[in-house]
Order: sequence, then C-alpha cells, then structure tokens
Amino acid sequence: MVQYVADVAALPDYATLPKVVVIGTKETPATALAQQVLARLNNDSPVDTAIVEHAVSKLSAGADSAASSHLYVSLGERGVASVVVAQLPTFISRYNTLARPHAISALVRSNVSDTSDVIVALALPEHASTTVSAGVAVAKGISTSYNHKSGAAQSGVITDGESTSVTLDQVVVVFDHELDDSTLKSLNSTATGIHLTQRLVDSPPNELNTDTFLAEARAAAARLNAEITVIRGEELNDKGFGGIYGVGKAAAHPPALVVLSHYPTPESKSIPSVSLVGKGIVYDTGGLSLKISGMMVGMKHDMGGAAGLLGAFEASVLSGRFTSRPLHVVLCLAENAVGPLATRPDDIHTLYSGKTVEVNNTDAEGRLVLGDGVAYAVKHLNPYVILDMATLTGAQGIATGKRYAAVLSNDGDLEDRTVAAGKASGDFVHPMPYAPEFFRDEFKSKFADMKNSVKDRANAQVSCAGQFIANHLGDYETTGKWVHVDMAYPVTEGDIATGFGVGLVQSLLASLP
Repeated sequence: MVQYVADVAALPDYATLPKVVVIGTKETPATALAQQVLARLNNDSPVDTAIVEHAVSKLSAGADSAASSHLYVSLGERGVASVVVAQLPTFISRYNTLARPHAISALVRSNVSDTSDVIVALALPEHASTTVSAGVAVAKGISTSYNHKSGAAQSGVITDGESTSVTLDQVVVVFDHELDDSTLKSLNSTATGIHLTQRLVDSPPNELNTDTFLAEARAAAARLNAEITVIRGEELNDKGFGGIYGVGKAAAHPPALVVLSHYPTPESKSIPSVSLVGKGIVYDTGGLSLKISGMMVGMKHDMGGAAGLLGAFEASVLSGRFTSRPLHVVLCLAENAVGPLATRPDDIHTLYSGKTVEVNNTDAEGRLVLGDGVAYAVKHLNPYVILDMATLTGAQGIATGKRYAAVLSNDGDLEDRTVAAGKASGDFVHPMPYAPEFFRDEFKSKFADMKNSVKDRANAQVSCAGQFIANHLGDYETTGKWVHVDMAYPVTEGDIATGFGVGLVQSLLASLP
C-alpha cells in the first residue's frame, strides 16, 4: 500500500533508482522539493537540477487541467532518474479546495506504476488545509489491489475471503514539510482502508458474494481485535429483518447483517456511539424488476457503501485517533437475485423497525436493507450519530455529479460537519434538502405503512430515497443525529474503485465532540 514518510530524510534507501513524481502549483512550484528528493537518492549528495528547474518553469497548467513534463536527470554514478514534474490546475472554485485532490489522483493514475518503486512528492500551499486531502488523493489514485489478469502477478483474487493475497504497491509519499506522528499514522491508516475498499469494490461478484464478504469482515475484525456480530440467512427472517432477508432470500448465498464493534476502553461501552451503516448489495440484477440490457453491467459496485465503511472502520481503529466513543460498522449484505424465492412487486415485508413496506419496485432494494440497518443501530448500538452510506440512486449523479456525493441529514450541525469533512479529506459531498413533510407522501400505500419507491420520479429522488431510510429511524429521526451519504457515482472513476468514503469518515470522526 501507499507509505507516507515524515520528511525527505525518511525516504527509504533504494538499491535501484525509483521514479519520482513531483507535484506542485503555480504558487508552490516544488523545485526545491525536487532538489531535496534527488539529493537524497544520490546518497545525500547535491545534484545538478538545472533541467528540472527549466522544466518546472515551462509548465503552464490550464484553469481546469494540470500540466506535466517527463524528463531524465543524471545522478552520476547512481544512474539516471526518471522524473515527472507537474503543476495543478489554476482555477479553484469555492466547492473545491486548494489541494485540488481530483487533479492529484489523476496525475497519480497517469504516472505511477503498479510494478516498480515510485516516490510522489507534494508541494502545496497552506499545509494545514491541504496535507490530508492531498495525501488521501494519492491513495485514491492508486488502484492496484485487485488484478486478475493471467499474464501478470494476480492480486486480491478472493477464494474464501479469509486469506486473500494482495500484492502491495511500492509508492512512497513525501511532502515539502515535516509530518507529525499523528498525521503520519492517520494517513497511513487511511490508505490501508482505502485500498481495502478499492479491492472489494473492484472484485467480481463470482468472487465477492455475501459469504466471502462476511469472511473479509471476519478477517478485518481479527486484525483489529474488534467484536463481531453476525445474523445470517433464516435467522434474519426469524428476528424480523424483512428488508435484508426479502432482498437476499433468492440468492445462492444467504443475506447477512454483520456488525463490527470497537470500544476504545472497557468503560466506553456505555457511551453513545458512532454507528456506520453500509449498503452491501454484492450484485444487483434489479430482482424481478429486472434491469434492462446494459444497465446491469457494473452492478458489482453496489456494495461500495459497505466496502467504504468497512475500510473507514479499519482506518479509524488503526489510527487510534478516535478514542472518545465506541465505533460500530453495520454491513447490510445481500444479493438482489432473480429466482423462485425472489421478492415480487406487490409483496409486503415487515422491516426491523416494525414498519410494513409494500414493494412496488424490487430494484429499489438498497433502501430496504438500510432501513433494517439503521433500525438495528437505533435499537442496539446506543448511537450518538448514525451515518449510512450507499450507492443508492442514479439520481445522485444527476443532482451532484461524479465528484460529489449527496448528503441528507436531520441535523444542521452534522450536515455542516459532513460537508467540511468532505473538503478536508477530498471526498467531496453536497447537501440535499431534508424536508420529510414534502417527501413522506411519495411512499404512501393503501395497504402498508409505505411503499419502497416513489410515485413521482421527478420529485427530489435523492432526498426521497434518503427519507425512506429515515422513516425507519423511529423517534431517533427527531431526537438523534443522522446523516445519509449517497455516493453512487463517486464510488468509481473510469470503472475503477476510488475508495470513496474512507477519508470522509476519518475527517468527520475527527470533528465530532
């Protein structure tokens, strides 16, 4: 995985020269940082970097596009170093940040090899606000954890989910300023979580089913010394989880609700928790409301919410920074399959909240499993905050696009903190209207407490989908703090997982009282 080091002096000793990718801005051109890195590679001896200085001076990034140049620098007897110098785009809107994290990720994807040593060196303005998001952007730009090509070293191929072998990348990240121990540990832990998330999201559904996802969760619990609770198969039905069970009962692998719990101290078990609830639909055919031709491709990504929150849970526990409250992650795992046992449109299920739902669209399944997940959190996890995350709606892409997840919250302060956490981490989010009085009516049913899909698809689909989940919070909707994150489009870029959500949750946890 990506390794962050405190400063240039902490870079490893390389037998063979690594590639060097130096990223700066028009205001912070990174020339001095390039000189320091090359001198370190040259056994701490000075290097003639006139060619680097010239290349940097000729960079001319556009308002919306980065500029880069590839050159070779002689290090004398050490050999010739392959160096890329880059300059980030110049225009920064108020919805972006000085770090320009998406541009950093794009430069990393274009210039960082997954088979050889690479140093990524970053020189950015205003270190306090750019270091974390830039560091996260590097990790998100590297997608090498899953590879099933026959002609290359395979990595991340899932067999039983318990002993998945991963080929680690060889990327080291250094900044133009020294990182303190806390930031260093946080970035390295966040990268670990991001790469776990990316690997799971990129895995094909014939490998990552509900059973192997459960095994991956068990492996994570063992690594982290976390408690784990599993309710699976017919036990879900027996205990009233009509949403998860109804969605997943037709699949070859049974549905499951999986809860990982971390308690910083034994005494913390009585303190209100942060509860993360993730949609884990390992494949979504649409069920009997079958997706039309071509629309099913890519539905392996429909577990991106659960994967992102499992990665966030691991990152938080590894970093050791969130010690004020218990932390739980609830994974709502199911495959929305077609078969004799599949839920039918017109079926009525009773969810864990006790509310009954008339199913009028089996392809609106994510909200059903999340309804059970948040109800479980309310009843059993003593939540101070509930955050659910899901690849929930196509409407999210229409509302906020590929770069911004949509958020919906019943609490203004929590909404503000989540938006700020998005900017701090580079996992951008944008708020949607939370107005139950306008959206609850969309789910009105003559025969049950509600339907699962709206009557008017032109009426704020993202808010409505989130409201369905809120309908299963019970009194907590008005007395507690809840935020919903719909990240259907930011979950991937170019069909490759981004690891979205891990950085967002780390920054949000850091901001909570």
